[in-house]
Amino acid sequence: MKTKCSSKSLKFQVLNRRQVVAGFNGGKITSDGGGLLLRETARRTGVIRDLAQCFWDGRDGRFVRHPVEQLIAQRVYGLALGYEDLNDHDELRIDELLGILVEKSDLSQPLAGKSTLNRLELTTDGKDVYKKVVVDEEAVERFFVGMYLQSRRRAPQRIILDLDATDDPLHGKQEGRFFHGFHGCYCYLPLYIFSDDGYPLWAQLRRSNIDAAAGSVQAVRQIVEQIRQHWPEVKILLRADSGFAREELMAWCEENRVDYVFGLAKNPRLIRKIEAALEQARQQFEQTGKPARRFCNFSYITRDSWSRERRVIGKAEHLAKGSNPRFIVTSLSAQGFPARYLYERIYCARGEMENRIKEQQLTLFSDRTSSSRMKANQLRLWFSTAAYLLMHQLRRIGLKDTSMARARCDTIRLKLLKIGAQIKISVRRILISLASGYPYESIFLQVYQNLVRAGPILT
Repeated sequence: MKTKCSSKSLKFQVLNRRQVVAGFNGGKITSDGGGLLLRETARRTGVIRDLAQCFWDGRDGRFVRHPVEQLIAQRVYGLALGYEDLNDHDELRIDELLGILVEKSDLSQPLAGKSTLNRLELTTDGKDVYKKVVVDEEAVERFFVGMYLQSRRRAPQRIILDLDATDDPLHGKQEGRFFHGFHGCYCYLPLYIFSDDGYPLWAQLRRSNIDAAAGSVQAVRQIVEQIRQHWPEVKILLRADSGFAREELMAWCEENRVDYVFGLAKNPRLIRKIEAALEQARQQFEQTGKPARRFCNFSYITRDSWSRERRVIGKAEHLAKGSNPRFIVTSLSAQGFPARYLYERIYCARGEMENRIKEQQLTLFSDRTSSSRMKANQLRLWFSTAAYLLMHQLRRIGLKDTSMARARCDTIRLKLLKIGAQIKISVRRILISLASGYPYESIFLQVYQNLVRAGPILT
């Protein structure tokens, strides 16, 4: 006999002879009670407000129900809370907690649905007279660097900028798609630049029929100029894999007081330079049975592509699987930066940036580039980057000195943001009752206190 149930009463398996009955009749309850911490973070850092200032709204204000800042907030908060698709917002638009996050004055009115948010993403170039909201792309690019500059109370001695390209697989016929032989799929090839302390400074969607370093000089130039306007004397170091060891980028760095340390693809000429060290590492491995590595410094110039000799460091390593030579090229001097230190402590640390990119793609859905227009997909990438920035600010300010200080975005969402809560709204106040059985209450309270102590917008 089939179990009888209705939308008001759902009967589950009994527990110790007691019936287990559920129903969607709990009233105004949300599963995102921890989103209040995101709102506090955004209010104190200006992430949503400053991003909204990069958009121009040409709509007649008399008929506007959803201001641009609220639309952007709804999209960014939605991504941070785990709602990747615009379709999700047709149900989320009645969530009063999300209405509180986006600063909606009349919580009895629904938020924007998927069609309204879609029009926001499609309005990117200002050429369509029927689309009145226009994004200033250069302003958005300056926004991310500005957020980084605003976060520091004083100028650091040195800034390390990590560059990397990754694949964004495509499953439709989007504008600008190409087949990439290395990645084995149709994709975009976005360029990311992060600071070494995790701030996203650049997220540029690119076609994949280009070199990994294409456009990097223009991106770095813009970032460096903006940083030096704020901190004229700061030292800047670029760090990237061998895909960025290109003459154009290295020559620009040398002409503009920017240091670099890039991976360098191995070739027979380079390997011959460290043959003796490789043999020594092999002998040491055979004697000890443990991985052995040695480092070599030498000057090197390519036959055609480089304009000058540059310092190259070779890592002569022998592992159980055999020889494992690696190389980097750098503008840093041997006096101040010994080879082992430069390779192991500075260059290898760039791997942390790859984790940041994975967080965006897997947790904040930067790869949801399914719009037919490339400009719209670029805007989606920026919204994802803004969501990451918001989560990073929460981690940096709110989670400081907690057990979750280095937690990934998905862990923060699961443990800190996904809290059941009941909402009661009256004329005088909005009462949000968080679940009494919430297991991470102590961390939540510590994050709240850290945000309160942070005060207004940081400068």
